[in-house]
Amino acid sequence: MTASTEKTGAPVPHEPRSARGRVPDFFIVGNPKCGTTALYEMLKTHPQIYMPELKEPWFLAADMRPRFQPPRSASPPESLEEYLSLFEDARADQRAGEASSAYLLSHDAAGQIAELQPDARIIAILREPANFLRSLHLQLLRTHVETVKDLGEAISLEAARRKGNKIPRRSHRPRLLLYSEHVRYVENLRRFHGVFPREQVLVLVYEDFLEDNEATVRTVRRFLGVEEELPVEVKKANPTVKRMRSQQLDELVNVVSVGRGPAGRLAKAAVKTLVPNERLRSRALRATHRNFIYGKPSAPDEQVMHELRRRFKGEVESASEYLDRDLVSLWGYDSLD
Repeated sequence: MTASTEKTGAPVPHEPRSARGRVPDFFIVGNPKCGTTALYEMLKTHPQIYMPELKEPWFLAADMRPRFQPPRSASPPESLEEYLSLFEDARADQRAGEASSAYLLSHDAAGQIAELQPDARIIAILREPANFLRSLHLQLLRTHVETVKDLGEAISLEAARRKGNKIPRRSHRPRLLLYSEHVRYVENLRRFHGVFPREQVLVLVYEDFLEDNEATVRTVRRFLGVEEELPVEVKKANPTVKRMRSQQLDELVNVVSVGRGPAGRLAKAAVKTLVPNERLRSRALRATHRNFIYGKPSAPDEQVMHELRRRFKGEVESASEYLDRDLVSLWGYDSLD
């Protein structure tokens, strides 16, 4: 782990509350595609930990509110009361937490978390930048936030997108398209270290998590002050994201599945007429996703990956110094030409 794991055994307060309800004790703040979902799932099964079914409320990142609510996604809480209601079932002897993976990218989240819960424990996960951005790009394509299939081209559009140009129509959170901001590790961590003592911030390294899930989870349990030695139900950290073959076909299948709007209802009715059996319809839609919409990811473009590593080598060197951890060697940046 990193130097930020010092003094991780101190317990957090039991059942902290505001005047309006239960307040979370801890926050997994990101990065996305770095094992945050696996960590959420492995912590969620611990009897002394409560995490809501809605993994990513995003409520405390005011600067990253969606432009619109995308289809097939849970509605995020819109008020403090709605947000705190996510934790109302947590027992007094449990640590309550949530996992919004873009809080680390947000400029507002650190301050808003500190205002809500000054004693909060913060968990961040960092990953080698080039592989991280490739995985993030695949995920953004799958969720229609991104439409440009070539990673190098997508990253080259960052300057235009920063000005509000070249934003895909269905990109509900365009801030996610500013790829370089995701890997400004020191800048992003400093926002949290600016409002929380170092002993309240745990910085994990994704490659450590990937190599030994169980050891990482036990470190997090110790950091949260819960029973460390209970068995760990291991989950795969960040399984490979499938390649999006056709966003257009994905949209069409969604229209047929959900049937929203006049056109969607007509399409859904037509499909029901052609295939009356609901089980057969569901099987056909799953097969369409499996065989025509998603596919195995292409091999990474090694030239693009090399260029990304050269571009972000300074960020890796800064993070190594900031965390007192040799990420340069760990991530292979010491052998770049």
